[in-house]
Amino acid sequence: MSSIDTRGVLGIEDTDGVRLLTVEREGALNAYNDAVYDAIRDALDEAAGDDGIATVVLTGRGRSFCAGTDLAELAQPVRYDDGLPHGFGPFIATVETFPKPLIAAVNGIAVGIGLTLLPHCDVVLVSDKARLRAPFVTLGVTAEAGSTFLLPTLIGWQRTAELIYTARWIDGPTAFEWGLASRLCAADDLLAEAMTLATAIAHMPVPSLTATKQLLLDARLDAIRTARDRENVTFAELLGGPANKEALAAFREKREPDFRKRS
Repeated sequence: MSSIDTRGVLGIEDTDGVRLLTVEREGALNAYNDAVYDAIRDALDEAAGDDGIATVVLTGRGRSFCAGTDLAELAQPVRYDDGLPHGFGPFIATVETFPKPLIAAVNGIAVGIGLTLLPHCDVVLVSDKARLRAPFVTLGVTAEAGSTFLLPTLIGWQRTAELIYTARWIDGPTAFEWGLASRLCAADDLLAEAMTLATAIAHMPVPSLTATKQLLLDARLDAIRTARDRENVTFAELLGGPANKEALAAFREKREPDFRKRS
């Protein structure tokens, strides 16, 4: 068992070479705030350097995998006194270069980073009860995490465009059909299947796993980082703009945004 500070938001369980990470913010549908981003990053960093850990499974407690970035915290950013980088940036930098197999078990709602995280994972298993959404346009911003490169590569240009432009929901079977996941599982069997797969991988020689993972990363990492750099510039330009302010105000006021007035 890890001894790192999970800040009460992340469960960590190490079994037979597999590290299971379970986000535990059920009251917020497992939305990621800085504490979650930091805890997952730290748990992955530790797993990367632990010869006893061969693979990692990431999931969420309850009915949600990840409801995106916590908008309540986004509206009122947390201030830190340690001078260290926190939150999304260090998290995604760690995920995109994690040197060991990373498996996502998408147990329910997967919104925002809950969706754009998935193409960074080596294998994705999705529940038949899962629902996924890329809501960036409805928030007055744009896509992130290198998804403008990864999603078209994975599911095709037109499906990506429809998914992001409309912010439509897709269900688990559709995510599987489109190629966002390699397995579609019954909800009650999802975690067991993910752990069985992870354990089978963990029984392979770790040097071969990490060498193979590095080759896979080398084939695409430059393109991911280039896409993410472009996204970060555009996201920063739109953040705090009229549409984004209207979206956040609508969220706080629990109403539908009206972009006709402020776009």
